[in-house]
Amino acid sequence: MTDSPIGVFDSGYGGLTVMRAILDQLPHESVAYFGDTARAPYGPRPIAETREYALQCLDRLVDHGVKVLVIACNTASAAVLHDARERYDVPVVEVIRPAVRRAAAGTRSGRVAVISTLGTHQSGAYLDAFAAAPHLRVTSTPCPRFVEFVEAGVTGGPELVGVAHEYLDPLREEGVDTVVLGCTHYPLLTGVISYVMGDDVTLVSSAEETAKDVYHVLADRGLLRPDDLPPPSHGFTTTGDPEEFRRLAVRFLGVGSSVEPVFPSPPLVRRAVFA
Repeated sequence: MTDSPIGVFDSGYGGLTVMRAILDQLPHESVAYFGDTARAPYGPRPIAETREYALQCLDRLVDHGVKVLVIACNTASAAVLHDARERYDVPVVEVIRPAVRRAAAGTRSGRVAVISTLGTHQSGAYLDAFAAAPHLRVTSTPCPRFVEFVEAGVTGGPELVGVAHEYLDPLREEGVDTVVLGCTHYPLLTGVISYVMGDDVTLVSSAEETAKDVYHVLADRGLLRPDDLPPPSHGFTTTGDPEEFRRLAVRFLGVGSSVEPVFPSPPLVRRAVFA
């Protein structure tokens, strides 16, 4: 199992920031990424449909022989985490609780904000996770246009700065000192978010915190890939257009990244929720 890949699943492209953080922290590990881009976004879908789609994709990664599953999608994390941990024999890591733990430990004033997509905001998943820290004052703010900017390759400029002020200025007025980036697209906008919020506000990346959890899980279970093995290899599967996936994946993973091979997914077939 130590030479098996880490399986990363997202409904689209944002989970590639989680993969990027994993590669930064665990550069000797192989990663298998599955993006359900043909059916993204999951946010507006009924929760039962989200569970069905997510489990289909996670089944594929488990069949591929991964040693840990990473649900790198906020909507899917909220919908399917408990099912996944009962369904699979491999450990499952998600993106919500790692970020919540870091924010709760790091805030100085007790005033924390979560910025996310509309779907994640409406799910209440982050507020539910913060319920274990009732002494904190937590504000959830949807920032839906941020995803549009990221996928268009826009990470600066007056229009984006204007939108960021619209979303974030009320949080500054509330005295927030910690902001959770509750969408895996948002780490690519840390520059503009920090510019608007100010240097005294800490940004918590769910991608970075999730990668730390992956490291801890592998280390605790003796699953780290041995250093004497050859360099790792990475693979990508998409339910959408492989060429479109390749183009956007390079943007998310960084200049010079190798996004090969990209496999089109065969038709997805639902199994029973509890096999």
